[in-house]
Amino acid sequence: MAEPGRERRHLIEPQHPSLSIARQCALLGVSRASWYYSHSRGCAGASESEENLALMRLLDEQYTRTPFYGIRRMTAWLQQQGHAVNHKRVGRLLRRMGLEAVYPKPRLSTLSRPGATTCRYPYLLRDLVVARPNQVWSTDITFVRVRRGFLYLVAILDWYSRYVLAWEVSNTLDGGFCLDALEHSLARATPEIFNSDQGAQFTSYVFTTRLERAGIRISWDGRGRALDNVFVERLWRSVKYEEVYLHDYETIAEAVGGLDRYFRFYNAERLHQALGYRTPAMVYAMPVEPTTGAGS
Repeated sequence: MAEPGRERRHLIEPQHPSLSIARQCALLGVSRASWYYSHSRGCAGASESEENLALMRLLDEQYTRTPFYGIRRMTAWLQQQGHAVNHKRVGRLLRRMGLEAVYPKPRLSTLSRPGATTCRYPYLLRDLVVARPNQVWSTDITFVRVRRGFLYLVAILDWYSRYVLAWEVSNTLDGGFCLDALEHSLARATPEIFNSDQGAQFTSYVFTTRLERAGIRISWDGRGRALDNVFVERLWRSVKYEEVYLHDYETIAEAVGGLDRYFRFYNAERLHQALGYRTPAMVYAMPVEPTTGAGS
């Protein structure tokens, strides 16, 4: 007799026009990890050579250490490590990974090119005092390596508490996985401001409309200014150094399982110096004391 979960996994349609894999898994009661395990060859980058995948792993680690390195510095660094590469090849691999140096410039990376929208939203966080949970949420996408390819990871973070409200992975840059993360987050609470870069996934009509329908103010980073979203950048460093680089994921299922364990640890157990050595979950759940005016 066939395993019921296995039968349900066969009902999932990766190319469904309106339901993402994560949403289909939830509706069918199937864990995402089990579905990814049965489709473990579906990671992005499978068309890249073994040599290019090895170079991408090196570039990812060096970018995490020195996000201010542009294409030419990255090329020089790889050449110093004994790799015969030119800047055109390095540039293509960096764009494939969605990585760019952290400084203003006219050309955006794959993950940061604006979508087709007639609206433009300002950056609302400059000089803003963030004093309570759900005042500001931020999001971003990063590269997570798997043995024979890679995945794209999105997370939504509460700025005040550093709490990760939701995360999703995808083997494509289709915006559906970002919208799924947003829906999961909005099922918990509603922020006053939602901040992102100008990537097509976040500037799309369906994404911005969902935010506006919830009465959320939209904030966009300046082009090429990753530090406008500094807390998500710090989250990625923690994820990479404390989880991804320590575990050489063989399959998508291993990556999903590892990330799931890490984000549970990050929210509920990892002490943050900036939070007074409390966890994000403690601070996110903590009620904010009402302020008292000077004349009270």
